[in-house]
Amino acid sequence: MFIRVNGVELYYEMKGEGRPLIMLHGNREDHSIFDSAAEVLKKHYRIILLDSRCHGQSEDAKELNYNLLSDDLICFVQELGLDRPIVFGFSDGAIATLYAAAKLPKLFSSIIVAGANSHPKGLKRYVYRGLKLKVLFSRDKYDYLMLNGPMLKRSDLERITIPTLVLAGENDVVKAKDTKFIAAGIPNSKLLILPDEDHGSYIVHSRKIADIILGEDL
Repeated sequence: MFIRVNGVELYYEMKGEGRPLIMLHGNREDHSIFDSAAEVLKKHYRIILLDSRCHGQSEDAKELNYNLLSDDLICFVQELGLDRPIVFGFSDGAIATLYAAAKLPKLFSSIIVAGANSHPKGLKRYVYRGLKLKVLFSRDKYDYLMLNGPMLKRSDLERITIPTLVLAGENDVVKAKDTKFIAAGIPNSKLLILPDEDHGSYIVHSRKIADIILGEDL
């Protein structure tokens, strides 16, 4: 299905019944990364799988930044009239979720953010340097997105007052120090570092994230 919000046409799919749970993918991905998890979660929630602007079947908009991604999420929830959904965001989807929750914390009932960084230098050094090198030879908007943001300060995180689960893999591309900074800045948060997992190994085409979500009191 398609919906026009915040000046852009977004594609989404719904599965199951019950409390709404929105799932947001990461950079250069689309909603299909959640295919395995959604098959499990749809038995417990109304799963809403959203393609971000410039991704999947959504419109390839001219502008792409984290503020716009978060505004897209806010407008999407409001346009569909969703009553305080749970939001799970992975990587760029997690960053957009944090921005949105800082802007309008009461719009959601709880959030789960996996593999988020608060600042470009929150990425491990080899990833950050690789991005800087890549943009010297291309004008790739997806690399520019990660190199120019996010810029989440402690004061932004402190505005997120809803229950929050912060996830990261033990071998994530995000520095453990930055993951802990995010969790420490959110008043009502829980931090979970997953042993032997990398940035997306427990999420992309995996049911592990479904088991984690179902194990939480959301």
